[in-house]
Amino acid sequence: MIDLRINKEGLAHNIQKAKENNIIIPTFAQMQNPELVPEKIKEKLTHTGLWDVDPVNLFRVTWKNEAKETGGLFQETPNYIEFPSALTGVKARIVAMVGKWFPTGCHKVGASFGCLVPRLVTGQFDATYHKAVWPSTGNYCRGGAFNSKLLACDSIAILPAEMSKERFDWLKTIAGEIIATPGCESNVKEIFDKTWELKQRPDVMVFNQFEEMGNPVWHYNITGEALAKVYESIRRPDDRLAGCAFTSGSAGTMSAGDYLKDHYPTAKVAVGEALQCPTILNNGFGGHRIEGIGDKHIPWIHNVKNTDMAIAIDDEDSQRLLRLFNKPEGKQYMKEVLGMSDEQVEKMSWLGISGIANMLCCIKMAKYYELTENDVLLTVLTDSAVMYQSRIEELDQMHGEYNAHEASLDHNLHMLNLKTDNLLELTYADRKRIHNLKYYTWVEQQARDVKELNALWYDTKGTWDAVHAQAKEMDELINEFNEATGLLKAL
Repeated sequence: MIDLRINKEGLAHNIQKAKENNIIIPTFAQMQNPELVPEKIKEKLTHTGLWDVDPVNLFRVTWKNEAKETGGLFQETPNYIEFPSALTGVKARIVAMVGKWFPTGCHKVGASFGCLVPRLVTGQFDATYHKAVWPSTGNYCRGGAFNSKLLACDSIAILPAEMSKERFDWLKTIAGEIIATPGCESNVKEIFDKTWELKQRPDVMVFNQFEEMGNPVWHYNITGEALAKVYESIRRPDDRLAGCAFTSGSAGTMSAGDYLKDHYPTAKVAVGEALQCPTILNNGFGGHRIEGIGDKHIPWIHNVKNTDMAIAIDDEDSQRLLRLFNKPEGKQYMKEVLGMSDEQVEKMSWLGISGIANMLCCIKMAKYYELTENDVLLTVLTDSAVMYQSRIEELDQMHGEYNAHEASLDHNLHMLNLKTDNLLELTYADRKRIHNLKYYTWVEQQARDVKELNALWYDTKGTWDAVHAQAKEMDELINEFNEATGLLKAL
């Protein structure tokens, strides 16, 4: 359960700081249904840029933003892409919800909101004293630093040194401090070591996405609900929701799978990871290039007991397809050879590297279960190619100029040729084995209680179900906070 006890002194400081900085905090209900957002706030959004450092952009922490760089409002159905079978090579309908139209261009701004806000509106985090520490494999610290800026809090962003140049360039404009830890996205232990060191300072509070339950609360209630909304908008009379697949990262998005299972009980939930670091699949380790996925451990917040399949994706596939989707020759191939429309082709730039891996997980899942044209698989696109232009340039330098022949090879070898190898349909024993790996990170290294670990497995009602339901309690606290500032009444 998320601790929602009130610290009166910290809360009073936060309320005063919110008054001074004109900060109104959105509720989970408003993120689910932006029609509930006050009209005065909507009016301000009509002349505010999506990435502007303006507190009103807290109300854009939702999947239901219009696809506009500035001035956008909301829509009932989230932005999504349905990939044509000519591209995927499978009959199943693969549909991905798009993270590009969040502030920062990534849905991690929502996960970080879910972690910070409970402590802000209870006063446990004192915005006049604490610095918010955001340990991350890339996007989460971006979202955390952005939310901290909107909420007038100091922030420290931690991410691996080998992450893309775009991330570091942007963070320099937002975060109070940036700490680059050794290695790539799979070097999570190094990140944890740094946070453990920072925890010794009384003036910092660590918001660890891999263990903070605010992360799955946000994804369950916001991402899960939004995916269901997308599915209901595209389903045909004979369709069924076959399942969903998400690369693990912090595993927060996996809780959207919990939501879908609660509402569509026959749906399967798959977790993806890099073949070069197959921790879930076979306790493996190593470095990889699927940016945004943290490996070599099982996140505390991953409800492994509710996961049906583990899939490993070769990072070479994701890299080659990033090039296909964004180079002019690749776009021409998709249009002329695959028959994709101009709109479909342009939307392929909405896929970042982990989004490509999510799509590939769905393809492998569709092949394994022999899904038909009446089966729907759902996933999300965490971010877009905006964050990876330097990676495309590096691939050009590595492989030479792109051409039509390369485009055809990339599509055939790295997508159509996907097999059902390097995946595992998880039995009860498999899931328990994966869950048990949490012990070595969280009990031995991070001082969690083994009783808590066992509760995550044996007491799902008292842990996962109870945590998911805390969004309502948080909304009550958010409403009380906004009432105390008086800013809503003054609109």
